[in-house]
Amino acid sequence: MPEGSGVARRWAGTFFIGLAVLWMMLTSAFAANNACEGVKLDLTKAHKQAYAPLVAAAMNNKVKPAQVEFEAIMESGDWSAAYISTPITDDGVMFFQSVNGKKQYRDVWGGFADPSEQTQLVSWAKKLGAPEKLAKCFAQTVTE
Repeated sequence: MPEGSGVARRWAGTFFIGLAVLWMMLTSAFAANNACEGVKLDLTKAHKQAYAPLVAAAMNNKVKPAQVEFEAIMESGDWSAAYISTPITDDGVMFFQSVNGKKQYRDVWGGFADPSEQTQLVSWAKKLGAPEKLAKCFAQTVTE
């Protein structure tokens, strides 16, 4: 057996093992960074039109529904969060809970956060009662 074929086999084996390790690292990194997996993200015109009056009502109608701009709408179970901006407020995420089929405003988070604050943001949202998936998605969304 020629010496070159053994070297080629070792190189090929090392290459494929390295490729497999790289694949596992990339897929686990993607999974870790995809905190919104399992959360419905729907930013359609119809969804915006459904949430705009809820946001305006939660702000005591100090803004008109047409003035509400959306960065994201996230839904998980009976809970949802709308990342919004208006002419009179800083950007914020308003949390809603469906009770008997009707969305009720629960609380708002406003401001800016960096990735080091994700754990605290998840904890805050879970204390409201938001499901963990929504809490993690919210935290990732506002820190990216």
